[in-house]
Amino acid sequence: MNLLLEIGSGLCLLLGCFLCLSGGIGILRFPDFFTRMHAVGVTDTLGAGMILIGLMLQNPEGLVLLKLMMILLFTLFINPTASHALAKAALRNNLQPVLDKSSNKGGNKPSKP
Repeated sequence: MNLLLEIGSGLCLLLGCFLCLSGGIGILRFPDFFTRMHAVGVTDTLGAGMILIGLMLQNPEGLVLLKLMMILLFTLFINPTASHALAKAALRNNLQPVLDKSSNKGGNKPSKP
């Protein structure tokens, strides 16, 4: 049973680290604020959650487990709310997303009345 907990903890920690790393790459690679916010908001919440679950599996004692659960709950509630508030503030300050110009080439052109 102890070996199973160690393997599960290691997998959760590795997956969480991978998600946080991919969110960092998303900040560097995506073209505008909104896609960067999406990449970081999703991967940060899930990555931190997986890391915290991995830590819970490593140390399943009473007080430490309770503290890690509280951190996980706060993270799950605060990160999406903060991402939403930042995106809404950006929209209110007239920050427009970058639209792909190549999708309008060729096919359907608007007709003039």
